[in-house]
Amino acid sequence: MRLIIDTDTAGDDVFSLMLALRRPDVTVEAITISHGNVGFEQHAENALVTLEACGRAGEVPVYMGAQRPFTRQPLDAAYVFGADGMSDAAFPRTTQRPAPGHAADEIVRRVMKAPGEITLIAQAPLTNIALAYLREPRIAQAVKHLWIMGGTDNGVGNVTPAAEYNLYVDPEAAKIVVNAGFPMTIVTWTETLRDGLLDLEQLAALDALGTSRARFFTQVNKASLAFAQETEHLDGSLHPDALTCALALDERLILEAEMAVVDVETMGELTRGYLSVSNHILPDIEVADPALKRRPPNARVIKRIDRDGFYQALRNALL
Repeated sequence: MRLIIDTDTAGDDVFSLMLALRRPDVTVEAITISHGNVGFEQHAENALVTLEACGRAGEVPVYMGAQRPFTRQPLDAAYVFGADGMSDAAFPRTTQRPAPGHAADEIVRRVMKAPGEITLIAQAPLTNIALAYLREPRIAQAVKHLWIMGGTDNGVGNVTPAAEYNLYVDPEAAKIVVNAGFPMTIVTWTETLRDGLLDLEQLAALDALGTSRARFFTQVNKASLAFAQETEHLDGSLHPDALTCALALDERLILEAEMAVVDVETMGELTRGYLSVSNHILPDIEVADPALKRRPPNARVIKRIDRDGFYQALRNALL
């Protein structure tokens, strides 16, 4: 598998990268950096530190991308991940530096050079993906598959009751992407709450592996774990990005999914960033309201996964 991972590297984004970087049957072609979780430049530093932790320093280029959303100021989540996005671990600066070139241009260049071969994993606000599509709309058909971590499936968000962070931060970009015609799978915050929790016993078992990568995982996860326990009242930490990557790498972990019509709300005062997901129990839309027109499904939405298989995939990455 050939991958490009678009990331606002902090917390669980790190573990998603580790899953891909540690798989011998996966080639990470590039890591592209978006605004998001913490400071923009810090996202690149965290990606570079992760490459080093996985023994891949100098092998995978890291490209800087969009520094802000389309229409609003950047919004960070340092309150979850620490000021550096790594539980304030203060890792030393790496020798590898970001590569020249803009992330959106690199996505276009690499995808169009190898149509049908490159899978995109989007685990940040979707600004870079939207910019790439606007620069070259043909990438929507040239990408092998687009995996998005974002939105909710008619459930509670993690910024507002209606919206999950990645879509809330830049809903204009998200709306462009979900309507662009990509072959697309969405792993929502709803699915993360259902199947993306690593409990305290599992986290202790990962730490007990004793490898350098296991120690790295435990250090980086400290702030996220504390936030999950103290604010979300969970007995463990949530791993939406790693979950998304694990499913992209091995679709046998998917136990249930549904093709759906999805779209993103950009204007609502209470619902900005809301991911609208159709459901099989709904009546045909034109029956419910003749003024509305039926739309074909445009995304596969994950409903249930193999939780033990996900844990084992992460464990293997830390060995």
